[in-house]
Amino acid sequence: MEIRPVSGIAVEPWLDELADLRIRVFRDYPYLYDGSPVYERDYLDRYARSEQSLFVLALEYNRLIGAATALPLMDADPEFQTPFRAHGPAPERVFYFGESVLLPEYRGEGVGHRFFDLRELYARDFGFDFTTFCAVVRDHDHPRRPRDYRSLEPFWRKRGYQAEPRLITRFPWRDLGDEEQTEKTMQFWLRDVTAVEIP
Repeated sequence: MEIRPVSGIAVEPWLDELADLRIRVFRDYPYLYDGSPVYERDYLDRYARSEQSLFVLALEYNRLIGAATALPLMDADPEFQTPFRAHGPAPERVFYFGESVLLPEYRGEGVGHRFFDLRELYARDFGFDFTTFCAVVRDHDHPRRPRDYRSLEPFWRKRGYQAEPRLITRFPWRDLGDEEQTEKTMQFWLRDVTAVEIP
């Protein structure tokens, strides 16, 4: 497996594969995302157009098996900037992690840590003080929650992230099996990357 960081428009050759990977991985709980290739390409194009975006690609024989994305919060959707404008830290100081997606058969081999390591290092090299991501909030008794579901929250805390109660947004998508989009609550997790040594 190769871990390859690329930035901005250099990711263009992988965008179709990345759109397909996002749709496949985010179908699972807790996102239950019923995505479309057209929307995915438009979403990913925003990242590709950002001069300080980062795509960390996991490749096996040049086949995309996982990826993590990031860009300055100022280049992200307004819905993600709004809670920071209201409660801080200032969006200009924050590097936003869009997603980490990895095919199930490759999980548990340290790829997730590499995704975080490289994005945090990139953020600090470009002078950002904080890194953040947001995660969907689902009821614990959600009918589609698998019995063997394992939350990623312990992993995030081990990485030094904390859920920030005031940093909440809402974002719409269509759940699997639904006819219409509904807004989902999204909780931000934040880390001060100036406070600790990053590998």
